[in-house]
Order: sequence, then structure tokens, then C-alpha cells
Amino acid sequence: MKPIFHKVPAQLQSSFSIVHERKPNFGPGWHYHPELELHYVIRGEGVRFIGDNISNFFPNEILLLGSNLPHTWNCKDEYYEEDATRDVEVIYIHFLPDCLGTDFLRLPEAWLIPKLLEKAKHGMIFTGEARNKLAQMMFSAIHATGLDKLIVFMNILKLLAETEEYTITTSAYTFYPSNESDNIRINAIYDYTMRNFKRDITLKEVASISNLSVTSFCRYFKLMTNKTYYDFLIEIRISHACRMLVDNKHPIGIICADAGFNNLSNFYRHFKKVTNYTPLEYTKKYLVELI
Repeated sequence: MKPIFHKVPAQLQSSFSIVHERKPNFGPGWHYHPELELHYVIRGEGVRFIGDNISNFFPNEILLLGSNLPHTWNCKDEYYEEDATRDVEVIYIHFLPDCLGTDFLRLPEAWLIPKLLEKAKHGMIFTGEARNKLAQMMFSAIHATGLDKLIVFMNILKLLAETEEYTITTSAYTFYPSNESDNIRINAIYDYTMRNFKRDITLKEVASISNLSVTSFCRYFKLMTNKTYYDFLIEIRISHACRMLVDNKHPIGIICADAGFNNLSNFYRHFKKVTNYTPLEYTKKYLVELI
């Protein structure tokens, strides 16, 4: 999907910006910005879109997104209700690749930083002890000032560059320049799919949302996203199923139906294809990662 440009507000007299927010749900939709983003979800659940990846997000998740890597976080339905009792809490750190000066990146002691900037283009999700240390450092950075703030930031960069406790979130570095009409169209497709994925969606009806013929819509969607609409719809459904699995409140048959699949064999086949796990394996993997 083509993203919109988002202007990250600058913080005066600071080489990077850090924001600690509590709000009903996440802000601007599918967007990008030249700043790298270190994104710490303290509280909140839903589906996140990063480049060509669609996955669930949960509390205590920390990711690093590279420059101009499109992304958005979409909370679960209950976060958008008028009388919602749940909200999200997040810490963002935004910084430009050369925020410490171009000469800094050329220093022999900083040789790992350019490598980090390259890895971040694909998105990095941190795990284990690295995630725990990053969370502590990000809280410290909120209240730090002057040189103390810079030292915390340097320690964060050091950990990000040196740790091996991470996984890559996207299969490819994906960025598309956007224009207003494309943004309106692709977001209409996205919103319609999120509201209706639990039932059968025909190509004819979703193409009508775009004011395109079916043939033109299929070509357009593949050009914008590097995947077919059917693949996109399946990924949305599997993400929903993953969230229900880790909630551990429903039998597999109910999860299958609620995610929009007509039969179990079809559900198992697509689940394995998208996640590389069976539903049982995915649940066990999630429980292990929580420890």
C-alpha cells in the first residue's frame, strides 16, 4: 500500500525526539518518515503493518523501523468503541541517520552504526534480555536532560547495534512514493477489508470501492503492495486467528470460523503458509517468548 508522508514533530535543542504517550488508539494511518523509529508498545494489542509484513502486536514489544519504512498500527476493535475502557501506551524515539553528525558515522569506533541503519531498513523486532534492557533505557531517556540524555541515547544505539536478539520483520525493503489520490484509494481498500474480512469478499465488490474494474483492480493492488488482494486478505485473517490463539479462550473450530475460513483444512493450510507454524506450534512459541 502506498503510504503518506508524516512530519515527525521536532523537539527543541535535541538531536533526537522522544515521546511517551497514552491515547485511545494509534495515530496516523499508513505512513512513512525519514527518521528511524524505535517503537515500544507498553500497552495495547492489534495488528501492525510494516512494509510487506502483517503481524499481531502485543504489550512489551520493541521494534526499530528504518528511514522511510512504511508502517501503521491498528488496534483491536474494542479500542475504537465510544465507551472504550482500554487504551494504548507507547514510547517513540525518532532520530535521523545523521542526527549525531555525518562525521560521527565515519568514526572507526562507530563502524557498527551504518550496519544497524542498513538492517533497520527491513524492520527489527527485539527479544529476550535486549528487549528488557531497551525498555529500561527508553524510560530513562524520557526524564534525562543535557548530556545525560545524549549518553542514554548512545547506550541505546550501542545495544541496538551489538545485540543479536532480534528478528527481521519484512522480507524486503519496501517504499513507494505516494500521491493523494492513491492514498485515498488504498486506504479505502484497507479500511473495507478490516471491517469485512470475516465474511467472503469478492473481487468485484472490493474493486468497486476503488472505482476500478476487477482486472484493473488486481493489477493496481499488485503494483501497490507486491502481493495479490487475496494474499492480503488471507494475511489479515491469519493475524486475527493468531490473536485469538494467544488469547486461549476459544476452540480451534470457533477461531477458524471467526477468522473467515469455511473449513479447518483450508484454515490449517493457510496458517502454515503464512506463519510457518501450525496453530498449536504458534501458540507454544508465543508462550515461550513471554517467559
